[in-house]
Amino acid sequence: MPRLSVIIIAKNESQNIADCIKSAHFADEVVVLDSGSSDNTSSIAKKLGARVFNKPWKGYGQNKNLAMQLAKHEWIFSLDADERITPSLKQEILRTIKQAHLNVYDVPRRSLFVSRFIKYSGWQPDRTKRLFKKGYAKFSEHHVHEHLISKDEVGHLSQPLIHYSYRDFETVLKKINVYSSLGAKDLKKRGKSGSLKKAIFHAIWAFMRTYFLRLGFLDGREGLMLAISVAEGTYYRYIKLIYLK
Repeated sequence: MPRLSVIIIAKNESQNIADCIKSAHFADEVVVLDSGSSDNTSSIAKKLGARVFNKPWKGYGQNKNLAMQLAKHEWIFSLDADERITPSLKQEILRTIKQAHLNVYDVPRRSLFVSRFIKYSGWQPDRTKRLFKKGYAKFSEHHVHEHLISKDEVGHLSQPLIHYSYRDFETVLKKINVYSSLGAKDLKKRGKSGSLKKAIFHAIWAFMRTYFLRLGFLDGREGLMLAISVAEGTYYRYIKLIYLK
């Protein structure tokens, strides 16, 4: 039977890490790469049997690539701390690696925004490459919204990964701040410049695209809140870009 490593990068994820690791306990090992947590993320992970490494933060993609290098086994499943592997997905993963004819697979993901699993707003359909053989894929090195890069054909799993992305408004506000800062760095790296005019224009477009073009209004109250938060994040990304040196 092929062996599986689940890799998780984390920082100050004490509220999430236990349930995340428990959902991955079927794997032959769980690797947690902690980037300077000030809470007890590392100690919780160790108590649950994970192999824990403490490394400085270099960005989502770079840290995931490092976690992948630290994994012992042939097959890798990349899991975020706010995600959970469902029992049905667990069984499908085990079946797949046992009889795999491809090296990379994606999974469907269902994401929560405050109190509702979002069905529209550009969040569905959401397929993300997560299961792969070591050496056949690597993560892009974007500061945020990294993705798995592979030249191989991608297979498709059918069972969902659950993403508790925005459990409450505190998380929404925190992620707007964090992601807008990281997004500004990515824009600067691409040679983009910021201005108040650009910030306002892109924010309005982000709202219109999310709420109308991507049918966010069909997600009800949460769809409107999501569209507003996307617009806010876009606005602050371009404002922060003005002040980046």
